[in-house]
Amino acid sequence: MIFNTLETLPNTFGSKRKPPCSHTRKRSNMMLNPLQLKHLNRMDESAADMITLNLEDAIAPSRKKEALHNIALFLSHMEHANSFIVVRVNPLDDGGAEEIKFLNDFAFDAVRVAKVKNQTEIAQALTLLSEEKELHISLETKEVFENLSSLRIDERLTTANIGILDLLTSLGLPQSIVTKNNPTIDYILSKFLVDAKTAGIHPISFMFQEYHDTDTFKMWCEREKMMGFTSKACMGPKQVAIANEVFALEEEAYLRAKHIKEVFEVHAKQGINGFMDENYGFIDEPIYRDALLVLGGTK
Repeated sequence: MIFNTLETLPNTFGSKRKPPCSHTRKRSNMMLNPLQLKHLNRMDESAADMITLNLEDAIAPSRKKEALHNIALFLSHMEHANSFIVVRVNPLDDGGAEEIKFLNDFAFDAVRVAKVKNQTEIAQALTLLSEEKELHISLETKEVFENLSSLRIDERLTTANIGILDLLTSLGLPQSIVTKNNPTIDYILSKFLVDAKTAGIHPISFMFQEYHDTDTFKMWCEREKMMGFTSKACMGPKQVAIANEVFALEEEAYLRAKHIKEVFEVHAKQGINGFMDENYGFIDEPIYRDALLVLGGTK
């Protein structure tokens, strides 16, 4: 916990700065409401690989300054965190620009800008954001959905989160189509995944809002893993535990990748980049690169 008690919180910001996140795991991205102080107080010990502190649509306009103050207060008194910490700000022209400027001096890992539409807004956000922080975006509009593969104008833009419900509204489609095996949803998720990967952006799949329906949430995680996703937005600890389990690297896959990496590098030193392996058959550079990709998600 950050504070021993929530009954007598400090009146001023602290001077503590958590170090940058040391791992690259992104299986679960848990959204936290900064008006819920008990949740903020536990973010330093969360099991979520990523935590997103939400200033946007879950916060009423009259309470956004309060939420922003809470984020700054808890960040400034937090010495460490197990999670990669993201702050989700409002659209740049609706308070987001001011929020980024205010937050720049506090220690966290990335800013996520809501409802981005084009490269101009990406450039504006990058100009505002301090250089040591990553830029993440929320894909919630038809404009950015169409142009995602061309948006990475800077390497600091690393991650895109699909907001499926807002995106469907932007496309003029009903939210009721978010069901398993719906071809439109399959197309939207597939296009998002491939376009993000084409641009070198990490894609995080949508938040399932029926928090207590863990069976359906697990179904979506398993389906998205089958499609190629490695990350899922989460509403709380129950969903985090499921996402961490589903998107974890299976031991067999880890051992296979580790073996391929080791034997390929031994052969490569001898000038042999293609050979038969008694355990896994023919191994060449594409197989080796896939093994590195698999092992890269375990750090």
